[in-house]
Amino acid sequence: MGAETPIRFVVGSRQVLAVPRRLIKVTHSLEQLVAGTCRALPELADDADGYRVLSAPADAVRPLFVNHPALIPGGVRRYRRHYIAMDGGFESYMAGFSGRTRSTLRRKRRRFADAGGGKLDVREYRGGAGFDAFLQAALPLSRATYQGRYLGAGLPDTPGEQAMLRDAAAEDRLRAFILFLNDEPASYLCLPVEGETLVYAWLGYHPETAHLSPGTVLQLAALERLFAEQRFRFFDFTEGEGAHKALFGTASVEAASFFLLRGRAANRLLLGALEAFDGSVATARRVAERSGALAGARRLLRR
Repeated sequence: MGAETPIRFVVGSRQVLAVPRRLIKVTHSLEQLVAGTCRALPELADDADGYRVLSAPADAVRPLFVNHPALIPGGVRRYRRHYIAMDGGFESYMAGFSGRTRSTLRRKRRRFADAGGGKLDVREYRGGAGFDAFLQAALPLSRATYQGRYLGAGLPDTPGEQAMLRDAAAEDRLRAFILFLNDEPASYLCLPVEGETLVYAWLGYHPETAHLSPGTVLQLAALERLFAEQRFRFFDFTEGEGAHKALFGTASVEAASFFLLRGRAANRLLLGALEAFDGSVATARRVAERSGALAGARRLLRR
């Protein structure tokens, strides 16, 4: 059965338009992606408009299109899926950074600690009761973050979603952290556990603390604790690229996300419009990068 899923027209991180379709989501785990395994598409339900395929191995995209000629592909986005191979200790992980980067990370940690009276206040939350305490502190922060206000990527705030995460925490399938500044939440990180993989699912920081790099400081502090558990094989930064993921990741694999819709006229028009829109945005971005206007555009979009 398909679930209503918006096909978004986005500039930077701002949504301009969203057209709903009932889609079956087909996701790929990091283990499947590293192994080059593409999931078979489930049967297309009568009420579904098609599929939303996420993080498929890049080499499997073309054969998938060929094997489903009645479906229209669109919205293809290729990217590197970054991850950390956690087969060594934290010291070994840190040794993978350049000396300059290690120095920068230490300086950011020290600066944040100094702003809080000289001590770094990172709190970890485990179990069902711990997750409730995490939500109580992190939800107000999530609603104030850029991710929560503009990207629809804040912490889940519906009872059903929260109950699922609480159950996962009770079964030791979730890790959650908050970085505090003067006893106030400054940044949060929430990581579901899938097998031996930590999933980089929810993160955010208070915009008023951005100058102190709270997301970077919390990421490194959380990784130190997670490496110490010696339980996990991967830290999966999931789909999409970004400087943060590239900085902390130790490896990456090429992936692709896309839509496959029924061959109806309305769907052809929709995916054609999406391709034209994304093409115009990409062209404008290249022009802005050459002219130096991109930084100003990003500031405008964040207002």
